[in-house]
Amino acid sequence: MDIEIIKQLVSEFKEADLTRLSLKCEQFELNIEKEKEIIQVASPQVVQPTMGYPTIAINNESDSLVIKKEDCPEIKHITSPMVGTFYASSTPGGASFVTVGSKVKKGDVICIIEAMKLMNEVEAEVEGEIVEVLVSNEQMVEYAQPLFVIK
Repeated sequence: MDIEIIKQLVSEFKEADLTRLSLKCEQFELNIEKEKEIIQVASPQVVQPTMGYPTIAINNESDSLVIKKEDCPEIKHITSPMVGTFYASSTPGGASFVTVGSKVKKGDVICIIEAMKLMNEVEAEVEGEIVEVLVSNEQMVEYAQPLFVIK
């Protein structure tokens, strides 16, 4: 492979929002990886400034917020009770059980986790308002992985 093409690929990779690039050509293989960048953002840009929330990290790769429970006692995470596939609604293309701003009561169904071809309804463990949905529809989730932020 021509060295100028490699230089151009590396240059364009640096400018792109990518974190990994793999290229295989005949007997040539190129693998480039960037470290994830975490930016700290003051909380008034995310939530009401009168409530005194902690600093919140935004991960550029997934563009999701990370709010730590210990930093803010009124914020709680609803976690996955098992490993499986997350579904936001009961039918493909259907309305989500909850969205940001939804008010939930203890026992309300908030999502479904499919594990071994069984659909398991996940219920809210606490009453409150959904502040953030941390996973996307049909995403694989791990046991105890945070799914929702609720206050």
